[in-house]
Amino acid sequence: MNSGEQAGRTGQGAAKAFGRLLRFHRERAKMSQEVLGRHTRYSKSQVAMIERGERRPKGDFVAIADDALGAQGALLEVAQELTASGVPAWFEDYLAEEATAAGIHWYETHVIPGLLQTEAYARAVFGCACPSLEEEQIEAAVSARLTRQSVFRNKPAPVVSFVLEKAALTRPIGGPAVLRENLLNILDIGQLRHVEIQVMPEDRRTHAGLNGPFILLETAKRRSQLVYVEGQGGRYFLSEQPDVGDVFARYGILRAQALSPEDSANLIGQVAREL
Repeated sequence: MNSGEQAGRTGQGAAKAFGRLLRFHRERAKMSQEVLGRHTRYSKSQVAMIERGERRPKGDFVAIADDALGAQGALLEVAQELTASGVPAWFEDYLAEEATAAGIHWYETHVIPGLLQTEAYARAVFGCACPSLEEEQIEAAVSARLTRQSVFRNKPAPVVSFVLEKAALTRPIGGPAVLRENLLNILDIGQLRHVEIQVMPEDRRTHAGLNGPFILLETAKRRSQLVYVEGQGGRYFLSEQPDVGDVFARYGILRAQALSPEDSANLIGQVAREL
């Protein structure tokens, strides 16, 4: 297990352990999630997410909950393990798989993928978050995103490919200079022997990716296949057939519909020159 996977599993384990302890003390105190939410100024759904380990408590939540539930410092003690990792607890399952994947195949529609982002572009992306993030949260998230990019240096090297909608490469997040720097970074990464980057042009009359972006992973240990999907209301893995096979087939069609890696590099270079 490499350091990236270990960090992900450790962080997620602490979040889930805290969530279980919170639920234990809440149920022992015969208090509902809704009532605890009123004490802590959290919603019922936010309390539920913390109990499932999908969200880390912020501000004075832990201190208020510990006092309201009569936990006698137990919640405060366990909360010390909840270090800021820069990623949501629910995303750590994905990061653990990505860090050791034998293959990563990514279709993106509206933003440059995290593995291809420069520091300035990533900071601009997190600056767009709604609700907004505090400055220290942005810095932690940027650091975590850049750390993920070490996957390109893994040995043995994973097979990595991207199909990017042209709109993701022309939207000036962070401003023209930031976007241009990131486009040049994409060209550099695309020169790696184990990486292929393709652009989906805007004039395709048929399109296999209209259902939205997704990430395909091939695990190194079992050589099994996973699909990761994230949207406005949630995120999930697909790991069973025929769903996984359908998405992998869809990605193959997307690659056939996209420009070749050589033509894609030419287009990316042209977009960068015109900024």
